[in-house]
Amino acid sequence: MRQHSGCRMRADDIVEGVRSMARAGVIRFLLASGLIAGVSVAAAQTSSVSVDIGHTNVASGAVSARGRSELEFNRELALQLAAALRGKGLAVRIVNEDGDIPSLRARPAAAAGTDLLVSIHHDSVGENELLPWEWNGMRLDYNDAFAGHSLFVSRDNPQTARSILCARVIGARLQRLGFAPTHKNGRRRAYADFEHAVHYYDGLAVLRHATMPAVLYEAGVIKNRAEELLLRDPQRQARMADAIATGIAACLRNGVPAADEEEADRRDGADEKTWKLP
Repeated sequence: MRQHSGCRMRADDIVEGVRSMARAGVIRFLLASGLIAGVSVAAAQTSSVSVDIGHTNVASGAVSARGRSELEFNRELALQLAAALRGKGLAVRIVNEDGDIPSLRARPAAAAGTDLLVSIHHDSVGENELLPWEWNGMRLDYNDAFAGHSLFVSRDNPQTARSILCARVIGARLQRLGFAPTHKNGRRRAYADFEHAVHYYDGLAVLRHATMPAVLYEAGVIKNRAEELLLRDPQRQARMADAIATGIAACLRNGVPAADEEEADRRDGADEKTWKLP
């Protein structure tokens, strides 16, 4: 009984500490690996996460520098993430596993009843930024200037504050494990959190039509020839998936948003700015 009571006290201490830091707008508590280790497996047993595989067999998304479809990248990482989440005690629902989901709005509908929707994607660059090259006899294009992950939330989602929180937590854990974000998307998408490369993408259907907190994750730039190879590495995929899953578990277990919903939905927040790359 004493041990059980001690566990409750530890959880209370963690929650109070998180609340204190959240009031200051800080999510740095997640960077303490001991704390994260303490909550990851202990994530609420009833919590469930929908993992959405971005794009479809018909519209397979961007094409990598070596001619591979984004859908293939998305499916591999999404399945790794599902396994990592289950390993941390969360229930998982995979959305669009067969690649034949009929519409964007069908994705959040398929996630109904879960506690978080995470849509997995891989990034590209604008057509005007692509350079031609040949690989294995194919004429393709690439851009080696940009690399790294980014995250997106929508203020049209009914749970913007918690969406931002979970995106921040995921971003913090990824950086803790050495995954670097990109700020290329800051040229067009305002920041919800600059440090963790969390952007607003208000009109994105998979986010705005979700009834639960929702985050879209761009794992990296598949037009970058070096990063494409890294993104195909199963061991690196597993490390990335574990970082995302650890962040999700911490967010769902102990996360306290730094802002209330009204403040999170404002269009003139302090972090809402675009970024001019040098």
